[in-house]
Amino acid sequence: MKVDWLFKNVTVVDGSGGPQYRADVAVTDERIVAIAPRLEVDAAQVVDGEGRVLSPGFIDVHTHDDINVIRIPEYLPKISQGITTVIVGNCGISAATATMKGEVPDPMNLLGEKPQFIYPTVEAYAHAVEQARPAVNVATLIGHTALRNNHMDDLFRTATEQEISAMREQLREALKQGALGLSTGLAYASAHQASTEEVMALAEELAAEKGIYTTHLRSEFEPILEALDEAFRIGRHGKVPVVVSHHKCAGAKNWGRTQETLAFFDQMRQHQDISCDCYPYSASSSTLDMKQITDEFDIVITWSEPHPEIAGQTLQQIADGWQMTLHEAGQRLMPAGAIYYNMDEQDVRRVMRYPVTMIGSDGLPNDPMPHPRLWGAFPRVLGHYCRDEQLFPLTQAVHKMTGMSAARFQLAQRGLVKVGYFADLVLFDPQTVRDVASFSDPKQPAAGIEAVMVNGVMSYGSDKRIIGRAGRFLRRQDSNKECV
Repeated sequence: MKVDWLFKNVTVVDGSGGPQYRADVAVTDERIVAIAPRLEVDAAQVVDGEGRVLSPGFIDVHTHDDINVIRIPEYLPKISQGITTVIVGNCGISAATATMKGEVPDPMNLLGEKPQFIYPTVEAYAHAVEQARPAVNVATLIGHTALRNNHMDDLFRTATEQEISAMREQLREALKQGALGLSTGLAYASAHQASTEEVMALAEELAAEKGIYTTHLRSEFEPILEALDEAFRIGRHGKVPVVVSHHKCAGAKNWGRTQETLAFFDQMRQHQDISCDCYPYSASSSTLDMKQITDEFDIVITWSEPHPEIAGQTLQQIADGWQMTLHEAGQRLMPAGAIYYNMDEQDVRRVMRYPVTMIGSDGLPNDPMPHPRLWGAFPRVLGHYCRDEQLFPLTQAVHKMTGMSAARFQLAQRGLVKVGYFADLVLFDPQTVRDVASFSDPKQPAAGIEAVMVNGVMSYGSDKRIIGRAGRFLRRQDSNKECV
């Protein structure tokens, strides 16, 4: 038997959550073709993985990489973590299906600038991904705010019946072209005035195409239980699975309340399909939001259009220097980006350990000083939380990054080390894998990631350079078109 690649003597953590085992794994073309304790094959390339773990490539379920994977196809922040697939279109904002008539509204501006929104359909976006051939696979959700911006003249109100009808039609078409589902960002001003009924009407389009509903809740602060209840009601109404994005209890008054929110998850999971994702940090990152300005925790400004010189300072330091209040300083900085130290570490751990939590980075690639999660989220789970803190076993950590995610988002034949599956693989050293990216120096590739393969092409090596680009656009498993 002739094969392209043979990984010898590896510890396989296969992504299913089941026990690890020692084996040889063979790859030919784009697929895993054999797994056995010892393979006697003629291999063009042999990798001796003694002492190393071979797992499925990680699936980043929560990203804002929509435009960057096309603009910068050598996508080092993600592939250097062992990520082989990114899911874009989260938080209600997607490049796919978005058309800009005027200025790019907040938070759509996190994705890019007006000339970069040139993908009016999923088909157009898929074509652009395939032309760019990024280092990672890409699958997309459709953003509610993107749909609103296409069909409404004012985002600060609820949609009319006619506007909802137009949004539904565009969503239906996007789902038929292979979009994974609908995402909302109801906490943002540009979607906050959308009624529950508006979102419910859109969710009605999802069940026929077996799509999914993901949501950045209307609030992650004190009204979080009401916001969760709304999300679950939308899911029940649409008869679709719900994923709560980057689940957290934000704000000092809210710390510790994941005990309540996860109990609510437990209760509602008895009746409907619910899960969540999270990132492994107790600080969040977004545009500077006047509603989130407080003196209860540190807020670090990462960029400001009128005052670029203040990047890296806390809002308190800036306000003191300008001799004004936090809110006055915030107003003067706008538009701006910020890191909010607004979570409790115990809450982060509780959510991460929860049985149906997946891992997502939620990194903002266009931020000049990004949150370290853009480069470090997945190795931080493996190194800091799994190995050092022993929050959960390695098999469970990998499952939360691979098999669970592929099943949840219907990514066919991915997420497992299994014969016949696509060869999206990562070889890492379980003793040394760790996040190197920090808040002060965030653009740092991880340690301990030794090889990353995408669709059978070796794409990243231990010298921390991209050596291949074989990413594809992935369509939902049940969509009537499969992209090859």
